[in-house]
Amino acid sequence: MKIIIDGDACPGISIIEKVAKTYEVPVIIYCDINHFIQSDYSEVKIVDSGFQSVDMYVMNETKQGDIIVSQDYGVAAICLSKKAKVINPKGYIYDEQNIDRLLEERHISQKIRKGGGKTSNPKKRTEDDNLRLEKNLIRIIRE
Repeated sequence: MKIIIDGDACPGISIIEKVAKTYEVPVIIYCDINHFIQSDYSEVKIVDSGFQSVDMYVMNETKQGDIIVSQDYGVAAICLSKKAKVINPKGYIYDEQNIDRLLEERHISQKIRKGGGKTSNPKKRTEDDNLRLEKNLIRIIRE
């Protein structure tokens, strides 16, 4: 088991690393050349910039039993099909019961925006998000 982080837009890396150290789980962070991430614990892999380049590396490196941290529903769906556990940076767990609904909601939002409409912006990160991430990541590791 390893934790793979889609690092291009992932708050909470310090929380993930703290939990990973406690349970001695290796961490790999993927980011593109436009982001600067340093870590004393995780292995940071820098990939070319480009549309979904980090996503492709995350999906291709995922193996059964890995834990993936990503806020991208498409990445989550593919990693779930590889029998990985997937959690977003706010601590919400993606699973077979909710991923189809999330993908459908994303599709509807894209259609609204493409038609000139507006959709709501993501909510700002809160301390509850940090606590949920830590709690649910520990739960996934222990499973």
